[in-house]
Amino acid sequence: MAKPDTCPALQLDNQLCFALHSTSLLMTKVYKPLLQALGLTYPQYLAMMVLWETDGITVGEISARLLTDPGSVTPLLKRLEAEGLLKRIRSSLDERVVELYLSDKGRALREQAKNIPNCIVAASGQPLEQLLALKEQLLELRSSLQQTI
Repeated sequence: MAKPDTCPALQLDNQLCFALHSTSLLMTKVYKPLLQALGLTYPQYLAMMVLWETDGITVGEISARLLTDPGSVTPLLKRLEAEGLLKRIRSSLDERVVELYLSDKGRALREQAKNIPNCIVAASGQPLEQLLALKEQLLELRSSLQQTI
């Protein structure tokens, strides 16, 4: 088998996108057992975090917050409702709008989840200050990328 010409710009390990993607996959794997104890998947956890911050948010608002479209978040929200963690209620002002409210069980789950961030910091093996700086860099990158689309 002939060795192809090497082009550093096209080598996998030189790609920012792959560094981000592979790190995201590993981060999700670290979260998995922590979230399984709560009965949540990672996407469900993200949605619950938004609801723990802002109860009574609409599907459109949670979708925007999670940087996804409402059609893809709706099945996830229906599963959370089936688990008894939230209630989906049509707005009395506009029946096209669905509002999301935490149930007592959903609010209680927040208490159980409080230690997860500390577990993630510990698993990273990085000082908290370094992780916070990295998060800020990623937010700047995300913002720049959003402006290009």
